[in-house]
Amino acid sequence: MIIGDIADGVSRQVERAGSVVSGAFFEPVIRLGVTGLSRAGKTVFITSLLANLMNRARMGQLRAAADGTIRTAYLQPQPDDTLPRFDYETHLAALIGPAPHWPDSTRAISELRLSLRVQPTGLIAGMRGPRNVHLDIVDYPGEWLLDLSLLEKSFPDWSAETLQRIRGRDQARDFLALLDGTDPDARLDEPQAQALAAAFTGYLRQAREDGFSDCTPGRFLLPGDLAGSPVLTFAPLPPGGGRGSLGREFARRYDAYKREVVKPFFRDHFARIDRQVVLVDALGAIHAGPRAVEDMRRAMGDILSAFQPGRNSFLSQIFRGRRVERILFAATKADHLHHAQHAKLTAIMEALVGDAKSRADYAGARTAAMSIAALRATTEDRVEHAGETLDVVRGVLLEGGKRAAFYPGALPEDPSHLLVPARSGAEGWLDADYEIMRFAPQPLSLKPGEGPPHIRLDRAAEFLIGDRL
Repeated sequence: MIIGDIADGVSRQVERAGSVVSGAFFEPVIRLGVTGLSRAGKTVFITSLLANLMNRARMGQLRAAADGTIRTAYLQPQPDDTLPRFDYETHLAALIGPAPHWPDSTRAISELRLSLRVQPTGLIAGMRGPRNVHLDIVDYPGEWLLDLSLLEKSFPDWSAETLQRIRGRDQARDFLALLDGTDPDARLDEPQAQALAAAFTGYLRQAREDGFSDCTPGRFLLPGDLAGSPVLTFAPLPPGGGRGSLGREFARRYDAYKREVVKPFFRDHFARIDRQVVLVDALGAIHAGPRAVEDMRRAMGDILSAFQPGRNSFLSQIFRGRRVERILFAATKADHLHHAQHAKLTAIMEALVGDAKSRADYAGARTAAMSIAALRATTEDRVEHAGETLDVVRGVLLEGGKRAAFYPGALPEDPSHLLVPARSGAEGWLDADYEIMRFAPQPLSLKPGEGPPHIRLDRAAEFLIGDRL
């Protein structure tokens, strides 16, 4: 086994060296990972980003687009033949067609390559001809990213953390009731094991639906062809479990999950990413309450700890593998707020990732927080209500199809007004209720050269890839 691991490591190092040399001297490749936590709008982000890079009239804050460095952009066959292609054309048709609607969420990993024809400007314009820069967008579920934190946790540690976190949550009531009658030292009974796994999966689904973020193991929610397999038939247990017991078998299956599911994802896909955007429905978590906000804060800390942050020099890529150079945490659905509150939402995002951000910055990576809307579905207005002028947004409600003006409540100027009660385990917000409304995409009339309307998608692109263009 050790010799096999060494041989595999050597072969991957040689493959990595060839890839780095090719990218350095011929056509550079940027591998951008895109993931999102629970309903953050990952599919819409990728679709709108691609559309706006090919039709750049709305990308004024992407310098290479504004100054004409990007001459053209076009889709090409993806480099990984074993991965599904991101269905860009179908998703774009859903957003900008005559009856616009939100596209279906992707439930597995996919990829797409966008090639940018770049002509240098300024002093070096006459000395260098145009070149191609390839942007490989790797789309994967946020649940898979959170699973990376399991690699450093034993089954007893994961069980203890999970049970401590979910006790007191209404979503876990049925699972915890079943667990109370379970003896980890009892002999393995497969129907009992399946019942526990099913109850725990039910908890994960409801928790995700209600705005909680840390829903691991992620493949319980997106099982694919692993549905019903032993590797997905376990649940957290109290301490205990001798030979042949339920506890011992669950620990074995947990280790198999890490070995057969999590590690291959890390090795084959995640470890090759050098830029990353994590999309977050922060407004949804705030609406769900303090516990959901604290859960999100912990999840983002786990996410940053899973990355290998740092700068990608020529030699470091060969000998240590690719490092994630830039990580963007983007609060989506900024169009659900009047622009007067966007700075507050960004400050909340910065506070949520503050504990982990300093570690990534120290390692040489650049991290940022931003509030965006990949597709703007609302317009802004001001209305008089009870003698007060309110900044509102107007749009078509997803449920019912009626047009409505919406005021979600005022976010606090100081993010600690949310984070302190969240860390202390408060049941609800003391001085405010933050509402959310789900809007449908509006019919669009795009001029030649225009991509879909957005909020700060160009700034996000500048941070993620602007330096490479």
